[in-house]
Amino acid sequence: MNPVHLETLLAIVDEGSFEIAAAVLGVSPSAVSQRIKALEKETGRVLVRRTSPASATEAGQVLVQAARRMALLQAETRSRLQGRLERVPLSVAVNADSLATWFRPVLADVAGFEAATLRLHVEDEAHTLSLLRRGDVLGAITREATPVSGCDSTPLGIMRYRAVATPALRDAHTRGGVLDWATMPALRFGPNDALQDSDLEGRLDDSVRRHRAVSQIPSSEGFLEATRVGLGWSLIPELQAGPLLESGELALLDATVLQVPLHWQRWRLESELLERLTASVAAAASRLG
Repeated sequence: MNPVHLETLLAIVDEGSFEIAAAVLGVSPSAVSQRIKALEKETGRVLVRRTSPASATEAGQVLVQAARRMALLQAETRSRLQGRLERVPLSVAVNADSLATWFRPVLADVAGFEAATLRLHVEDEAHTLSLLRRGDVLGAITREATPVSGCDSTPLGIMRYRAVATPALRDAHTRGGVLDWATMPALRFGPNDALQDSDLEGRLDDSVRRHRAVSQIPSSEGFLEATRVGLGWSLIPELQAGPLLESGELALLDATVLQVPLHWQRWRLESELLERLTASVAAAASRLG
């Protein structure tokens, strides 16, 4: 297959459109379209969904994985042969809570790699693996221990969550010494946030859950602030909640600790940068215990 055609496919998937891919590649949109048509003719498959944003079909995802592997190895090879820095893209899927807490030292490490750029895809840890399967990323923080085909899986540790709220909100919804979970307003991170539902199992039946007052705050920092000011109760990582619990701004709602095991899955590929990235992720995750 023509490497230029694979590079073009990867640019379309990463940028989400033929036009932006053309600008990134420095060619005309017509040239991009012709390259994809040639690749589709060669494979006998439709590879790109002409939607907004553009995305790879199932057959296209197979080629995207190959293209991303090729791009990583080519960039590393050019850097070694030419004796100059070649920007190597490292695409990683990470959940928002990890990014806001233990994952941050990875950013500093990659800054010292010199020849690397980092592209983060933020998604719930229960859904990051789909990005790895599609070839959108070369590594992912995930709940799943079983490795995706062609990948290695490394356990990172346990992310621990506690149910917290402001003391005022807790007291306002405590009757006879018992917390009323049904009436207390709650917070969710986004539509894929299943942690709270898991935490409520055994406390509320499904019919009651659907009628609660729930605010959606799709930002880790905003989510923590919304909890701190009393917009609702939430599940917060212990790493984030600790200082606010110590200051008394937040209070624990019960003794339950929700534990989420995390794993690092990455392509099984001989790449110096990927090895360094893996070592960095493992070192940063030591905070999880």
